[in-house]
Amino acid sequence: MSRIFIITGTSKGIGKQLAMHYLSLGDVVVGCSRGKSNIEHDCYTHYHLDVSDETAVIDMVRSTKKQYNRIDVLLNNAGIAAMNHTVTTPVKTVQTVFNTNFFGSFLFSREVAKVMLKQKHGRIINSSTVAVPLCLEGEAVYAASKSAIESFTKVLAYELGSFGITVNAVGPTPIPTDLVKNIPQYKIEALIEQQAIRRFGKFEDILNVIDFFIDDKSSFITGQIIYLGGITG
Repeated sequence: MSRIFIITGTSKGIGKQLAMHYLSLGDVVVGCSRGKSNIEHDCYTHYHLDVSDETAVIDMVRSTKKQYNRIDVLLNNAGIAAMNHTVTTPVKTVQTVFNTNFFGSFLFSREVAKVMLKQKHGRIINSSTVAVPLCLEGEAVYAASKSAIESFTKVLAYELGSFGITVNAVGPTPIPTDLVKNIPQYKIEALIEQQAIRRFGKFEDILNVIDFFIDDKSSFITGQIIYLGGITG
């Protein structure tokens, strides 16, 4: 039976690759982004929205539930980075980063959890980053937004655990996408040097963790954050 996915941030990068992967397996994917999507597939539906727009998120989740009668997996992939010294960071930047990284994940988790509570099954996967345990200079706001995600993941796991719903997060190392293209090369290299496995991350590395979390055999695994590359929390 096809699984029903909601994946945020599917217009490009990791989100698009995730959508294409699960579509290739015969699953149904409902995606969203602030930009247009060029994914053309009979089992794909795209919503053009800002993930921090509460009304738009509610409408998307309700429409998905109405069309498919269930939601099996939520992948909170949408995210943005900001790299700047704290004393030169405008508050508008902080608001923008938190709106996408935390409030978007919160809204989708809240609304999808309502569906999963009734069906007594579901998988929610959030996106963190190794910038949290590494306390990377110049990434205070980005790391703070992802720290909020990690705390949210752990508490939500407790709140939903007795209903057959697991909540976990994956924390990638640098992966060559639009998210890191504006970060100076020397900073990327310095970060990779702190990893046990000194290389860029790949899409397959993230996919491996997500597939592990959403597998039926992983029903006893929740509230976990897995960092890639050998970084420890």
